[in-house]
Amino acid sequence: MSGSVSAVSSNGTYSFTKPNRESVTLVAGLGVLGDVHAGATVKHRFRMEKDPSQPNLRQVHLIHEELFEEVRAAGFEVAAGQLGENVTTRGTDLLALPEGTRLRLGGQAVVEVTGLRNPCRQIDDFRKGLLKQVVGRGPDGRPVFRSGIMGVVLSGGVVRPGDPIGIELPDGPHRPLRIV
Repeated sequence: MSGSVSAVSSNGTYSFTKPNRESVTLVAGLGVLGDVHAGATVKHRFRMEKDPSQPNLRQVHLIHEELFEEVRAAGFEVAAGQLGENVTTRGTDLLALPEGTRLRLGGQAVVEVTGLRNPCRQIDDFRKGLLKQVVGRGPDGRPVFRSGIMGVVLSGGVVRPGDPIGIELPDGPHRPLRIV
């Protein structure tokens, strides 16, 4: 299992969407340089209200580009960066990765997967009805969250569209992703 980076995005201010960039720089322990969600402690506004001292397990947000094709078939136009992700991927089944997977993005950057993105009503504010497209139900009736994964930066580096993605699965029993 591998793939590539199809787009990178960041925004220095709180906004649902993030503009695409030629590159982003990942900084170990912090996230995307210059992005509003970078930091050692949580930067998500709702989570900061509850406890601003909790560790930031959401330093980097990754979404698979294939999701955009799926929602397009249902009538929703979505492009890279518009759902707030920092890294848009192609050819990597992000949602199937276990917790603790390490993703090598480009030549130096390493992101450890911490969990699933918690989809919120802002997705419907962006495109009415889109939230139902990215949150479904599995065969057992439980919710299935498809709006990307979150991670922390273990090793920094520059990440660009076209960079390869290397995948290192964790040792031992694999834990499925849960919302972080």
